[in-house]
Amino acid sequence: MESQIHGALVEVLGVGVLILGPSGIGKSETALELVARGHQLVADDVVRIRRFEDGRPCGYSPEIIRHHIEIRGIGILYVPDLYGAQAVRESTGIGMVCRLEHWREGAEYDRVGFSRATETVAGTDVPMILLPVRPSGNMATLIEVAVRDHLHRCAGAGSAASRLDRRLRNLVERP
Repeated sequence: MESQIHGALVEVLGVGVLILGPSGIGKSETALELVARGHQLVADDVVRIRRFEDGRPCGYSPEIIRHHIEIRGIGILYVPDLYGAQAVRESTGIGMVCRLEHWREGAEYDRVGFSRATETVAGTDVPMILLPVRPSGNMATLIEVAVRDHLHRCAGAGSAASRLDRRLRNLVERP
């Protein structure tokens, strides 16, 4: 079974990152900045999703728009022409969802990171982070660091918040 969703899909450090959010929030611009940093575009605007045989979600672009990206104010760009063939991929497993939303004063955003929320993609729970978009914020940097943190956690190192918590508890428990 296949589905499709409005978003962008970029492979960052080997992790497929599905970037979601309302129209005009900056999904394509964020994807382009990640490509400029050496990561790979899989899909822009329309992401088709299917499942690997083992059940993991996999994303790809419809062939007609594959490797193209639309940037408001510039137009439609063909990524291999600008960044080379290594800047794109045909498909990737979806290992993380990054939801972009307009900054809301008073909204609760994760500030510690003990655990990650998840979002169901093609029947599989995938780690999800919610990123508030603010003027002059760099979403590409935040997504890249989120992937680095995700890989660190997957390697069994735990979260930085857990490590800091242990340090503080040890400090308080000392005689």
